[in-house]
Amino acid sequence: MKIKIPDLLLVAISGLSTALAFPKFNLLFFSWISLIPLLFVLSKKKSGKAFLFGFVGGVAFYATLIYWIPSVPAHYGNMSIPLSLLIYAALVCLMALFWAIFGFLFAVIQRAFPGLVFLVIPFLWVGTEYLATHVLTGFPWGLIGYGQVKNVHFIQMASVAGVYGVSFVILLFQTSFVYSIKSRTKSPFFASLALVLLIHVAGFVAIKHTPATPDSFSASVIQGNVSSDIIWSELSSGEIEAIFNQHLELSRQAFQDGSRFVVWPEFSVPLCFSCPYGIYQDFKNELCRFASETGCTLLLGTNEKREIEGETKYYNTALALKPDCTAERYFKMHLVPFGEYTPYKKIFSFISSVTHAIGDITPGNKQRLLNYEGELFGSPICYEIIFPGLVRKFVKKGARFLVTITNDGWYGRSAAPYQHFAMAAMRAVENHRYLLRSATTGISGIIDPHGRILSSSELMTDTVLTDMITPRTKTTLYTQYGDVLAYVSLTLTVIFLILAVVKRNDDKR
Repeated sequence: MKIKIPDLLLVAISGLSTALAFPKFNLLFFSWISLIPLLFVLSKKKSGKAFLFGFVGGVAFYATLIYWIPSVPAHYGNMSIPLSLLIYAALVCLMALFWAIFGFLFAVIQRAFPGLVFLVIPFLWVGTEYLATHVLTGFPWGLIGYGQVKNVHFIQMASVAGVYGVSFVILLFQTSFVYSIKSRTKSPFFASLALVLLIHVAGFVAIKHTPATPDSFSASVIQGNVSSDIIWSELSSGEIEAIFNQHLELSRQAFQDGSRFVVWPEFSVPLCFSCPYGIYQDFKNELCRFASETGCTLLLGTNEKREIEGETKYYNTALALKPDCTAERYFKMHLVPFGEYTPYKKIFSFISSVTHAIGDITPGNKQRLLNYEGELFGSPICYEIIFPGLVRKFVKKGARFLVTITNDGWYGRSAAPYQHFAMAAMRAVENHRYLLRSATTGISGIIDPHGRILSSSELMTDTVLTDMITPRTKTTLYTQYGDVLAYVSLTLTVIFLILAVVKRNDDKR
């Protein structure tokens, strides 16, 4: 199979430039042109070569987008550099397969329906993005709609079709350009250009200031700047108490700023309300005293435990502590694979022998809403915020605002915290909910229902962010109906693939 080097370079450029549209590179314009070279190359290839070229483009994309991956197991898991790079390469190649599948489907359908394929391409792309979100444990970090998060007017369409809708229009625009060039007709491109402009205008009209209501309240997120290098078992009780008191002092500052709802980050302090001994009990008593004296509700990141059938199980928990010292808990459901647990243990059991950094957390089994003075809210924890369908279910269930706690300190000053923050902003737009985000070392922030950043922190700083939050009851089309576009895309992909195979067999006969 002869491979043309210029074609390889073109698809690699496609992958690289697509990644550069994401935070923290923020070259937003690349989202609108980056896939054009890939589409031109794929349009000239048969299925086998299209799979290969799609894979190369995917490798270039993910290698650039998640360049920060190797540093995590190397620094925090004490893995060797070669092994960390091997894990990084394996993840990049795994995710690149979705680009390869897209290339293969493109080539198969184009051979059978050369005139229709360019209408089908956006559906093919959204279908593969949806698969990336759900296959195995799911890793939807590279949905290209996130490259437009700072384009606030355009992403308002996410309230209708989610982030997949944003990706769909980006693909439609570039596909129409390629089709117009190949068919030498300008009308498809100008039609898609008009659609993109119309979406921007509609977004401009849709964005409005959210007026305060009698239900509005002042809320704060605190960021204590706790390093992920800390090993709690190696700190003295005095050192741990100092970190706790720092967070308590930031909470007092939030109270003085007028807040009665204060959010702490995930695992910034070792808290366990179900551990009635030692420092855990002392911290619980201190927090209860603070909540009682100030009338504040605190949302805390804790590590709770339960005894089930003689076995101790631990849960990553968002715990809402009330002024009367009662507490509500949400247990994280979608855990970080190879971080909080080992998936498919029979296959990957050997990993525990090369690193101590993988936890043994038990997933929760339901999306429980928490309560602040009668206002229900959803509290997806850290990694969960990257899953559109999971966050949507909180709002569908009745959440009137959203809170997410996270620990992004593992990634230092890389692009990862910026990418993670952008996904949280997209969840706010999809569901038209205020979203509060508290991170251990940044980026913390408060985001309005249109994805506008009301306030945000710098990395590696301690701070308090305070703003007015207005609970909302009205739901978006996306909240009500979910990933309909993704389901349609998968259905059309399967239909066209079957028709292409049938047509090919008929042609052979």
